[in-house]
Amino acid sequence: MTNRGGDKPKCKDKSTIFINYKNQNKMITATNTGGGDHTPVAAGTYPARCFSMIHIGTIEENIMGETKWLNKVRITWELPTETKVFNEEKGEQPFVISKEFTLSMNEKANLRKFLEGWRGKGFSDDEAKAFDITALLGKPCMLSVIHKTSKKGNLFAEISSCSAMPKGFTCPPQINDTLELNYTDHWSNIEFSKLPQFIKDKMTGSKEFRAMMNPQEVEAPSETENLSHQTADDLPF
Repeated sequence: MTNRGGDKPKCKDKSTIFINYKNQNKMITATNTGGGDHTPVAAGTYPARCFSMIHIGTIEENIMGETKWLNKVRITWELPTETKVFNEEKGEQPFVISKEFTLSMNEKANLRKFLEGWRGKGFSDDEAKAFDITALLGKPCMLSVIHKTSKKGNLFAEISSCSAMPKGFTCPPQINDTLELNYTDHWSNIEFSKLPQFIKDKMTGSKEFRAMMNPQEVEAPSETENLSHQTADDLPF
């Protein structure tokens, strides 16, 4: 069930959570994946469905020795054909997998390349400037998953590529509830509290979170990377 946010703190600037090249308004959003078993799904290619979008916000990152402030989003997919009992009380649940992107649709941006693979064709510059990624929620695709090993020696799954569903192939219906979480009209303290600690740590360090908590004290994030207006019916998939 999509959370429309009944416990949202006041936020002064509603333009701060979009990729917006022309200061238009359209939001991004999110969901909790849960689960205490961290066994990665086997490497392979699977039908998947986007069910969660979390606006991390504008955070400080070190890129090749250079400090940059980047507006980030975390997108999560379920793999409905791959299930496991992660929690005895909940029974079988689908594996889920997430990927973080910088909210940018410029020609070289990873988000743009990923979405072009998903829909099977490139974006024109006009399409890229008017693309609302919240329209991806509920949409199916094919995800290729690979395994990598972290610096601590832990095995984890990572999305290597995304493509459109093949003709004649149907993705099973969505299992997890859709949940959107951002700093304006889809904020929920309850849903925020359910997130893994590392995600909460990123969010609480963002300019958007601090502006939401202290709107008079924190400079609003730049308008150069915000989501712009486009309806779900216009989604070019």
